Amino acid sequence: MKKKIRVAQLLEGFPFKLRKNVDIIIENNIITHIKSTDNADNNLYEFYNFDSLLCTPGFIQPHIHLCQTLFRGLADDVELLDWLNKYIFPLEFAHNEKSIAISTKIGISELFRCGTTTIMDMGALNHEEIIIDEVEKSGLRAFLGKAMMDINDSYPKYKETKKESIEKSISLANYISKKNNTRLKYAFAPRFILSCSDELLIETYKLHNDIKGSLFHTHASENKNELQAVINRTGKRNIEIFYDMGLLGNTTCLAHCIWLNENEIELLKDTDTKVLHCPSSNLKLGSGIANIPEYISRGITLSIAADGAPCNNNLNILTEMRLASLIQKIKSPTIISAKQIFEIATIGGAKTLHKENEIGSIEIGKKADLVFWDLDKIQNPLINDDLNSILSSIVYSSSNDNIDSVMIDGEFVIKNKVNLRYDEEEIIKEGKEELRNVIRRSGI
Repeated sequence: MKKKIRVAQLLEGFPFKLRKNVDIIIENNIITHIKSTDNADNNLYEFYNFDSLLCTPGFIQPHIHLCQTLFRGLADDVELLDWLNKYIFPLEFAHNEKSIAISTKIGISELFRCGTTTIMDMGALNHEEIIIDEVEKSGLRAFLGKAMMDINDSYPKYKETKKESIEKSISLANYISKKNNTRLKYAFAPRFILSCSDELLIETYKLHNDIKGSLFHTHASENKNELQAVINRTGKRNIEIFYDMGLLGNTTCLAHCIWLNENEIELLKDTDTKVLHCPSSNLKLGSGIANIPEYISRGITLSIAADGAPCNNNLNILTEMRLASLIQKIKSPTIISAKQIFEIATIGGAKTLHKENEIGSIEIGKKADLVFWDLDKIQNPLINDDLNSILSSIVYSSSNDNIDSVMIDGEFVIKNKVNLRYDEEEIIKEGKEELRNVIRRSGI
C-alpha cells in the first residue's frame, strides 16, 4: 500500500528549499509525489500524520567502523599508532561471529538514532559476512567491504597474505551481488599505506574498476606520526604515492586528509578524489584539523562521518556537523555556514558514493530515506520558520532527542522514538557479555 506522510515543513530538492504543510507520497521505496496537504482519499494510503514535524533527507556517513563499536571507551587518550597497535588491532583480532554481530547491531542502532540512513563501512579483516548479513537485516543502506591488510609489523597476528586478501574480497563482493539487494554495495577497503603492500593496493584498485558500482575506500594523511612513517618507508607522502600508483580518481574515497601539502590538494581536485571528514576522531586522537574550507573552495567533494566509536566516542552525525563548523571558526566566524555543513552531510555524502540521483535530497523519483524532526525542544531556537533558521537549529542546537522518526527505503526504522529493528536493552546486555569475552581473548 502507498504511504502518505503529512509534515509541517519539508526541505525539498537541492539546493534546499523550505515548503510548509506538505504531503509526501511513497510507493514501495520511491517518493512519487510532493504536494500541498490534501485530505482526499486518505483511506487509500497508509497515512502518517506528522503535522508538527520537519522532514529532511537522511544523513550519509561514508566512513564508519561497525566492528569497533563494542570497543568504545577502551582506547582513550592515546595517539593514533598506539591506539591501533596496542588496542584496536588486538581487539579486532579477538572478535568472533557473536561479538562482531552484536557490535554491528549496537552501531546500527546508534546510527538510526541520529538520522543516519546510509554509511560506508571500513569492515573487518575477519567475519565480514556477519557484518553484511546484519546490515541487510537492519534495513540500513550501506557500502560494505572487508578491511584488507597484508602488512602488520606491530601486531603480526592481525594480517593476511595479499592472495588471501584479494580472494576474500572478491568472494564478499560476489556475496553482496548475489543478494540482489539495492541497499547494499561493495567498497574495497585496503586499510592504509602502512598496512598494505604496493601490490595489494594496485591490484585492489584494478579489481574495484572491474566491479560495477564498487568504490575504493582507505585512510590517508590522518596523523603526523603516520605521515612520517609513510615518508620514512617510501620517501613520499600519502597522496603522492596514491597518484604515482594510479589510485586516485572519482571512485576513490580517502578518510581524513589532514596533513596535505599544496600539491596533494591539487591532485585530489584534478582527479575528483573524495575526502571523508571525521572531525571528532581527528581531535580525540590529536591528529589535527582538516582544511575543509580550502577543500570547499577547490571544489573537492566532501562528506562527514564519525569514524569508529573508540576514537570518537560516538557515531552521531549531529555531533560531527556541529564540530565540523566550530573548529573552522577559529579562523573566522564566517568561514563556513550551517547550510554548507548540512549539504556536506547529505548531498555531499550522496555524491561521494555516486548516489546523488537516488539519495541525499528529497525529490520525486528518489529513495524515501527521511528524517522527521521535532525542533520545539528546550535546546532549540524558539523560531524555526525559514531555511536558515532551521539549518542553524539542526547543526548548532539539535540532539538525538529532536529526532522523532527515521525512514530508510520507504520503511520506518525509528518511529515515534521507538527502535523498530532492535530491542536496545537486549543488545546492550548482550554487548556487555560479548565485550568481556573479547577483552579476555585479546589479552589487553
